Amino acid sequence: MADQKSEGYGVLWRIMKPVNRYIYSAIGLSALGSTATIGMLLMLSLVLAVLLAGGEGLHFMGISWTVTGALTGVGIFGALSFFLTLLGFGISHLGAFYLEENLRTRLSKHLAQLPLGCVITTGTGALKKVFLEDVKNLHSFVADSTPTIGRGYTAPLITAVALLIIDWRLALIAVGILVVGMVVMSFAMRDSKAMQKHYEESREKVNAAVIEFIQAMAVVRTFDDGTSTFKRYHKALDFFREMYVKWARKSSGPARIAMVLLAPLPTVLAVVAGGIIFMKAGTLSLPQLIAALFLSTGMVDAFMPIMWLNNFLRKSKSSANRIEEVLAVPAMPVPEKGRMPRETTIRFDNVSFRYENREEDALAEVNFSVTPGSTTALVGPSGAGKSTVAKLLPRFWDVTGGAITIGSIDIRHITSEELMSCFAVVFQDVYLFDESIIENIRMAKADATDEEVIEAAKAACCHEFIERLPNGYETGVGDIGGSLSGGERQRISIARAILKDAPIVILDEPTAALDTESEVAVQTAIDTLVKDKTIIVIAHRLSTIAGADHILVIDDGALVEQGTHASLLEMQGRYNDLWQAQLRSKKWHFSKQGEES
Repeated sequence: MADQKSEGYGVLWRIMKPVNRYIYSAIGLSALGSTATIGMLLMLSLVLAVLLAGGEGLHFMGISWTVTGALTGVGIFGALSFFLTLLGFGISHLGAFYLEENLRTRLSKHLAQLPLGCVITTGTGALKKVFLEDVKNLHSFVADSTPTIGRGYTAPLITAVALLIIDWRLALIAVGILVVGMVVMSFAMRDSKAMQKHYEESREKVNAAVIEFIQAMAVVRTFDDGTSTFKRYHKALDFFREMYVKWARKSSGPARIAMVLLAPLPTVLAVVAGGIIFMKAGTLSLPQLIAALFLSTGMVDAFMPIMWLNNFLRKSKSSANRIEEVLAVPAMPVPEKGRMPRETTIRFDNVSFRYENREEDALAEVNFSVTPGSTTALVGPSGAGKSTVAKLLPRFWDVTGGAITIGSIDIRHITSEELMSCFAVVFQDVYLFDESIIENIRMAKADATDEEVIEAAKAACCHEFIERLPNGYETGVGDIGGSLSGGERQRISIARAILKDAPIVILDEPTAALDTESEVAVQTAIDTLVKDKTIIVIAHRLSTIAGADHILVIDDGALVEQGTHASLLEMQGRYNDLWQAQLRSKKWHFSKQGEES
């Protein structure tokens, strides 16, 4: 990614390539509109000059002008300026909407081809920023900045040429004021840029401190008022304030001077002063001075947006970089014609796996098999690799060594649709869409009838609480299912799995975060789900999987033991240590004196 950032603004124009014709058209039309505006200013100056000359014809630039003729020129150039500028902005906005659609479509299609694990590790916050903020930044750049480019670079150039034709001395005065203002502004921007890095670092510290403060709010409100616990937060705020004040002081002085110099008034005063001197010397006519005044102020006004365009360019470049980083992630290779397993024997054959940007393996040479219709439990300490085993099976990631097969077929030789049809997965964290309950369940089987959905809900023990809701199955669940309790969301996810009726069920301790009453209801639903299925369950409470056909003990990425509950206890190894530790935790309690016993 560093290479992309070092190539200047190439990444920005590469991302915007699909709408180049809109961009170039908008820039061209805006440039023509600016040229017409300059023509209109010249005609206005002629109108004023003719009126000052008594309303009679005025000979200027080799042409005799009357008020009527000059006003006609004003109307023609004014109309052209209006319509060309309007058309340029219309095309730029059309291109911006097309780019927004194009980028979000490309991102959506690309994300659908990435390993699910990659999406998970990237994080919803980062992806949301790319999909929403970054794409919107490029939309704004194409819609608003590209016409500014056409106007900002064309108008000063054409104005300078026109001034040179009218009187080269007044042209030098106007351009000189502009150049001095630009030099002063460049110093202001240089000082500002030097402080910007420190300012952005302070802002990131504040953001990190705010996130920590919010996440730990429950602990703070229980044990502390936050004054001592979040010293980093207060220090970050103080540092941010200090950097902001330094930044403002460093750049405000030169910036104010530059803004004064780049305002129309200094240029007008300088041109008027020079013009009066030249008119007294008899080397400048009144029409020339009036025309120079109109044009010189227009040149400054047209150039000012260019001074600020760099900020939009830098912001848009950062957004383009983040978008291209996502699009550059390699898609998961999928066979064009997959092979569908005829049975569900699962084998891990010398499987190793390493997460991106990690030096150590998350799994190392893991070997085991799961027979159809059996229940296999994955146990071990936190971070041992249990969830990694479960997520490699439906290809959330691809193995870095060895192979995983279902029915003797390598899962990399099965199409994504066929592979996912083999699995129903129930995680601890349930995601529900902001739609009705019936549509959330129907996601598992798009063509399911209402009756099939209701039967699945009954099997998942959630029919009764759904019927008690205001609109029954048509009740909206809110954002991420926020209007339902954890147990209710979990049972709806199980109803999905039941409706899908996949031959292999993966359970990631779905009752771990539930209260006792909800756990009983969810466990009843799970019992219905797993009938006649091949089950792989990640377990933290060993008592829940004591009856499993096969228990795999994962520790530090390695399969250290496997067998039944009884045989593993007889080994007196790692499983027995975990079992005894959980037995001791159940006996632990407080005495009346508050002492541990």
